[in-house]
Amino acid sequence: MDERYGVVAETIRIEGTRILATLIRTVGDVQLAEDAVQEAALAALGAWPVTGVPPEPRAWLTVTARRKAIDIIRRERARGTKERDGADLLELSRPEPELDPVSALEPEDVVEDDLLRLIFTCCHPSLSPPTRVALALRTLCGLSPAQIAGVLLTTEVATTKRLVRARQKIAAARIPYRVPAEAELPERLPAVCAVIHSLYTAGHAPAEGEAAYDVDLCAEAIRLAELLHSLLPDQPTPTAVLALLLLTQARQAARVDDAGEVVTLDQQDRSLWDQDLIARGVALLNDSLERSARQADAYQLQAAIAAEHARVPSYPATDWREIVRLYDLLVEVSPSPAAELARIVAIAETGEVDRALVMLDAIPPSSRRHAVRAELLARRSQYAEAVHELDQALAEAPADHPERAHRQRRRALFHARTADNQQGP
Repeated sequence: MDERYGVVAETIRIEGTRILATLIRTVGDVQLAEDAVQEAALAALGAWPVTGVPPEPRAWLTVTARRKAIDIIRRERARGTKERDGADLLELSRPEPELDPVSALEPEDVVEDDLLRLIFTCCHPSLSPPTRVALALRTLCGLSPAQIAGVLLTTEVATTKRLVRARQKIAAARIPYRVPAEAELPERLPAVCAVIHSLYTAGHAPAEGEAAYDVDLCAEAIRLAELLHSLLPDQPTPTAVLALLLLTQARQAARVDDAGEVVTLDQQDRSLWDQDLIARGVALLNDSLERSARQADAYQLQAAIAAEHARVPSYPATDWREIVRLYDLLVEVSPSPAAELARIVAIAETGEVDRALVMLDAIPPSSRRHAVRAELLARRSQYAEAVHELDQALAEAPADHPERAHRQRRRALFHARTADNQQGP
């Protein structure tokens, strides 16, 4: 029984976005689609533990969600609380034999088109940038309003209101659910690329949970990046995004050990790195740079940094001065605390630890900044101060943060060295 509940939850987690995208295409209403998918999930939780998981669970959920949407529309009509022109009901009622649970699933390219339409809808220029991000995180990542509030540094109430307003605006303005015409792409493409990159980041470095990365979320982001690149193969930015994701993904197998513990870059077994992904990522990066006349944007610079790490056989062979140069450009092109912190780490690796410590003072406090300061202080044998910084890092990070065990091990090491220093020779 418990195993079947787990299958339902896992299916909804993996396939929920695709089912939602398909239903939004059909009905053109994000809120209605979300409500229908949620009711379909509840129906599965009630039925599958008794009848067993169907051979094609996504098809079952999709058909059930369509039927739930019809029920919702009819209930609203009966109550007279919402006006509809009947088009939604007609569209939903149209037979779709390819979605019959007994038959095969709908062609994968249709599903991919649905997801791409969903991204472009979230990134419509009439929506404010924070709203685009909130809507994308909700529909693409399935994050709750509380989780989105944490990402956007706002409240759950404000996030919920923002999502409601976004859905209302999409419906009222009849924002088309489609890939826009070529003339419309330039103003939307940066936001679409940012959403796909954010989706991968959410999987590569989860803010919550014990896992060091989310395999399914990373794979979904790469798949969408591939789709966007195939749609716009001559555009340098989507090409650079795909290059960055592949070069980052190439190191995934070496990021955790057999016990699931985080392995830092300097300790990773580079024989586990995927050389095919690295080769393709470098080729895409070079192609992107040629198409932009070698005027690099933020994604190209990040990909170049990843390529610089990937091309050397060992950590000591890393050309840190070149990486600092690339980070200097990145901070200039797209300044952010994360980019600045990474640049400081690279500067320290060139031997300028004192300069790096001074530069850390300009970075907003965070768990990550405390952890970096601890490592730099330890290089100056200031182990007591390093322990204090790691205490701060552990206090500010979630209890189940994937790097928590690594930081606790480093704290124990620095604490032991503090005791050694106090004992003297």
